[in-house]
Formats: sequence, C-alpha cells, structure tokens
Amino acid sequence: MEVGETVETAAVREALEETGLSVRLDALLGVYSDPARDPRFHTISLVYVGHAEGEPKGADDAAEARLFSEDDLPAPIVFDHTKILADYFAWKKTKKT
Repeated sequence: MEVGETVETAAVREALEETGLSVRLDALLGVYSDPARDPRFHTISLVYVGHAEGEPKGADDAAEARLFSEDDLPAPIVFDHTKILADYFAWKKTKKT
C-alpha cells in the first residue's frame, strides 16, 4: 500500500502489477493477522474477492500467474494461505465471510 492510497485501490493496483489483469473487487474475504502466520515477521493481509477477464501473466514480483481450482491447488502452499484459500472456497459456496 502506498501513502495516500486506500487498501481497495492498493489491491486493484497490485493485482494489475502482478497479473496484468484489471480487477473489480466484490467483497472483503477477511483480515489475516495471526502473529504466527509468517515465521519471518508479523504481517497482516486484507484479502478481497474480485473478478477480471483475460488470462493472467506473471509480472513485477510474480514470475508466473495461473488459475487453479479447489481440486488442483499446488503444494506446498506457504504460511496461512491454505486457510485463506479454504475461506475463499467456502465463501464461493455461501457468499458469507
């Protein structure tokens, strides 16, 4: 997030920078702030659900960008991202956070 930028604007900007996709945000999935979520240091993630059209392409900090379904997730998944993805797949079914 840049100084003077909202978290929503930062999320859209980062998605464009990392995937080349213009994203429209639909919902806030959650705020993930457990001090143990990243062993390197305490981090906080605000995770949004959004939609975009097109094929993602890795850019900026992302060497690669791909789409995955719930049944073909790569392994290993780092930090607490397995929980975040489980929350997302539950949200997809219920539209409740």
